[in-house]
Amino acid sequence: MPLIEYRDALNQAFDEELARDPNVVLMGEEVAEYDGAYKVTKGLWKKWGSKRIVDTPISEAGFIGMGVGASMLGIRPVMELMFWSFATVAWDQIINNAAQVRYMSGGLINCPIVIRGPANGGTNVGATHSHNHESFLANVPGLKVVCPATAYDAKGLMKTAIRDNDPVMFMENTLLYGEKWEVPEEEYLIPLGKADIKRVGTDITLIAHGRAALTACTAADILAAEHNIFAEVVDLRSIRPLDEEAILESVRKTHRAIYIEEAKPFCGVGAQISSMIMEKIFDELDAPVLRVTSIDAPAIYSPELEKRQLPRPLDVVEKVLSIC
Repeated sequence: MPLIEYRDALNQAFDEELARDPNVVLMGEEVAEYDGAYKVTKGLWKKWGSKRIVDTPISEAGFIGMGVGASMLGIRPVMELMFWSFATVAWDQIINNAAQVRYMSGGLINCPIVIRGPANGGTNVGATHSHNHESFLANVPGLKVVCPATAYDAKGLMKTAIRDNDPVMFMENTLLYGEKWEVPEEEYLIPLGKADIKRVGTDITLIAHGRAALTACTAADILAAEHNIFAEVVDLRSIRPLDEEAILESVRKTHRAIYIEEAKPFCGVGAQISSMIMEKIFDELDAPVLRVTSIDAPAIYSPELEKRQLPRPLDVVEKVLSIC
């Protein structure tokens, strides 16, 4: 299989879905003539033209609202946010409209929209550009939330998200765009709500989503090489729907669990997972469920300090050693 950058895997997903379904369109700031702020949509405007790849004004409330309305009428828009931090400008459109219309119409109106872009810190762009909104969004019934860690997952999940009849919030990570993974040349789909075991282990379960899944994998390698501890890494891939059984099955095997995420700890995804494990399989646990998260403060602008703010592999190793 060829090695493909994360951004190019997404680009392939868009190109294939644009060819498959004439109702698929891409919209957002600079996605067309400029090839996208992160070059994720490179070359698509030249190939598909201005009716399928649409540059929008710098008005998230306006163009997300336009995409939500278009999706209710049968279009399948893929909307790019230059930063997910800017989604708060369109919170009403996402939460009060996209998430609720299917329920409030008695199932008569679907909203098959994908809203995507980078949701992460670690790029030294300040607190207003570095939010991880997945816990906010996963709290809203009606929204699906996807956080792929690899190019392979990003492509397969994006193609599935575009075909889904519900609004899918697709959370990417800027730091992964240039990273390469093997991606098949033949078409494939990855179902939403299906976790992936990134490492097989017996001693502890490391659960994560997004780039934190790769942090967990690095920590697992260190634990095996230096401490003879074999960690299983469960990458959620999607937060909602959630693959509860994959998590519980792994913890039943290892009897210990740590959740790793780059978001803040208060009301985070890890808090939800910890509660679920302790409510459903408490008797299987040999130690408390722990978490490794970002430091609970606005994103720090200083490059060196921001590196310390986000969870690092050695932070995970230290936490594992405290219960193993």
